[in-house]
Amino acid sequence: MEDAVTTAVQLQSIYQKMHGDNHSLVTEVQILGFPSLNAFKIPVFIIIILIYSLTISENVLIIVLVSMSHHLHSPMYFFLANLSVTDIILVTNVIPKTLCIIIREGDTLTILGCLTQFFLHGVSVSTECFLLTVMSGDRYLAICKPLHYVILMSNPMLCIRLVSLSWLLSFCAVLIYIISMTFLQFCGPNVIDHFFCDLMPLFELSCSDITFFQLEMLFLSVPFTLFPLLIITVSYASIVRAVLRISTDTGRGKAFSTCSSHLAVVSIFYGTLFGSYVIPSKGNSLTAGKSVSLLYTVFTPLINPIIYSLKNKDINRAMRKRFCKSNE
Repeated sequence: MEDAVTTAVQLQSIYQKMHGDNHSLVTEVQILGFPSLNAFKIPVFIIIILIYSLTISENVLIIVLVSMSHHLHSPMYFFLANLSVTDIILVTNVIPKTLCIIIREGDTLTILGCLTQFFLHGVSVSTECFLLTVMSGDRYLAICKPLHYVILMSNPMLCIRLVSLSWLLSFCAVLIYIISMTFLQFCGPNVIDHFFCDLMPLFELSCSDITFFQLEMLFLSVPFTLFPLLIITVSYASIVRAVLRISTDTGRGKAFSTCSSHLAVVSIFYGTLFGSYVIPSKGNSLTAGKSVSLLYTVFTPLINPIIYSLKNKDINRAMRKRFCKSNE
């Protein structure tokens, strides 16, 4: 990816020379992090590194359990393991650099490094949107079309293709967008009042016309964010109708319990994701915008494994089996 972006940056320089661009271009940015918390940087550093360590441990545990426990070799848990991979990428891409920013009360990052960070961020978020959609489809088939579920989802290659397609589409779309962004001119000021290189703070540094890039992002948000959310909404509307037709309270409770954890994860993820981009990034709401961004980049990957395993008998059984074996 870095080779592609580097080539694009070189093309940008040639383009600027051909058009006689005399602007003093910014080559690195200063990321401020959380200036209002500088007086409490040690406690904040400790809290965030503990959250990061716990998040990595939880998600690695999910991946290991799904890989090593035969009774977890099902489509839903295969998708869950891939969701854990996206969460690991999401936090590892942001948190280590954020920790440096907190300790140093601000840190620098090259434009290329900034674009690379946003690339990994975009791929992980887009892939998570697709995976949550696939998981909702899995629940829809299991509850509303059980015969179709047995026929379709019993094929391991279908699950692998769905996951591979999610990763591939996200990778290609975000890479194309990042390469197009290398033609933006960043003329300063070179200060980002955020804790990572998000899209809106990067746009604020540009002295180019960003209309095309805003429209491009709006165009990409439909198939990569809004369309998956629409599919999830329709799937759960159908699931609710099907569950309400179940005559027994026990049957309804069991059906709802299989979907409640996934619905909670979807609500938290999309709620914080939309909140971070709907809330303006200027003025008095700047701190609020950073706080919401912190929620979906740090809190969501932390809480996902907890939600999925809290009342999940299969995962709890796998954990007891592994831990009991290690203690014997």
